[in-house]
Amino acid sequence: MSSPTGTTHGKLPLVVWVLAAGTFLMGTTEFVIAGLLPEMAGDLKVSVSQAGLLITAFAVGMIIGGPTMALATLRLPQRRTLVLALAVFALGHVVAALSGSFTVVLLARVVTALATGAFWAVGFVIATAAAGPANSTKAVGVMMGGLTLANVIGVPIGSLAGQLTGWRGPFWALAVLAGLAAVFVGRFIPATEQRAQVSVRAEVRALRQGRLWLALAAAVLIMGGVLAAYTYITPLLTHRAGIPSGAVPLVLIAFGIGALGGTAIGGRLGDRRPLATTLTAATVTALTLLLLIPLSTGPVTAVVLIFLMALAGFTVNPVVTSMAVRTAGEAPTLTSALTTSAYNTGIAAGSAIAGMALDSSLGLTGPALVGSVFAALTLLPLTALALSSTRHRTRIVAQRTTPTRVGEDASSPVPTRR
Repeated sequence: MSSPTGTTHGKLPLVVWVLAAGTFLMGTTEFVIAGLLPEMAGDLKVSVSQAGLLITAFAVGMIIGGPTMALATLRLPQRRTLVLALAVFALGHVVAALSGSFTVVLLARVVTALATGAFWAVGFVIATAAAGPANSTKAVGVMMGGLTLANVIGVPIGSLAGQLTGWRGPFWALAVLAGLAAVFVGRFIPATEQRAQVSVRAEVRALRQGRLWLALAAAVLIMGGVLAAYTYITPLLTHRAGIPSGAVPLVLIAFGIGALGGTAIGGRLGDRRPLATTLTAATVTALTLLLLIPLSTGPVTAVVLIFLMALAGFTVNPVVTSMAVRTAGEAPTLTSALTTSAYNTGIAAGSAIAGMALDSSLGLTGPALVGSVFAALTLLPLTALALSSTRHRTRIVAQRTTPTRVGEDASSPVPTRR
């Protein structure tokens, strides 16, 4: 058997799969609330829109935790950081499961999100290092696949378990699984020190890239659009489409399959035609969410549109993530954390504004309308990226075709204007 940190070409080391299991748990806990909102709202004596703040709170914790933990753990032991993150993650779920106070559950979600940010920031670095240069992209894909797979399997199972045991059941299960994951991490992650190759100052300085922030803006908006509708998908399905509550987990599976398919499509097409892929996918997402407003009264059309929303929306994610990391150059660790923060900024903003729309005269169609606006706004940074890429290619062509002066070496570099 190869070692956990082996780098055999085409075969990922065991440590990558262990980390992917951790990201699966964290993806499940972030989104499982969408299938438990009515039960949690009733038990904690708050409105459904207030219960939606549990998703917003987790996203806010990730926004803060991602980049903060990426910098804070640059020089800390990797294994200890991951084990502590999983321990805090488990403890947060125990506190939430034992509490009858909405405020306590909300704070527990924030603390859990901070631990998730630490796990992701360190786990990304470990996975790429363990896989080696030949398999680093594949390793990152497996870790991101853990998050996407959470939507296909973890969220529907958690929602179904919540209906059978109450919302606290999934929280207890996640706490136990996180404890087991901590044991596996302690067993299979090498006890090495994580030494930063780049200083904190260099990491921050490398963020002075306009294209990076355009890619991050696109990540914020597309995720905000999809999650605005997804956060309040249960009341839409049960009260507007007439789908029984027991069938909601099946619809969540359809959403998860769409998200998984979209991630695969984006990963396949994004390398060849990144901007065409993202512009098309964002447009389809906006139109699908807009159609969800009049067509969500029928159960079949509602499910089909929800599937298409996930398929198109998640097609954008791997492409803009890759754009951001490539653009950052010298700051891959902080940039990967900022990408996670960007997605969670979208989740926080989308779910919060959708909650206000749900309580307004728009009612159950409000979240879909908010999502459609967010997705449409995604076209702005994507268009700016397309225009900047065109200017960049034009400048390169102009440099290559500039005629040389008499006596000048044709191979000498063409001076560029800074």
